[in-house]
Amino acid sequence: MKYSFSPQGVCSTRLEFELDGDIVRNVKFKGGCNGNLKALAALTEGMTVDQVKDRLLGITCGLKNTSCSDQFAHALIEASKQQANAQGQGQTARKD
Repeated sequence: MKYSFSPQGVCSTRLEFELDGDIVRNVKFKGGCNGNLKALAALTEGMTVDQVKDRLLGITCGLKNTSCSDQFAHALIEASKQQANAQGQGQTARKD
């Protein structure tokens, strides 16, 4: 299932990814530190939501209390909840 989020408090303006069950696929960031975010996407490809969340949740950037990595973890948590709700109701979920 495809998901799209608008990160808050970071340089990246858009985050898109797919969840294949609980497996993270096709992560793309718009804006932000291009090379670092491409690396983040490549490193998390094929990981479970819990693996990514456990590694990225709480990471900060400079003086900010969040980061693109932290926002990605929060997006995955939200997407997992949406996916669980949609499966329970027989619907598809998407957040824009």
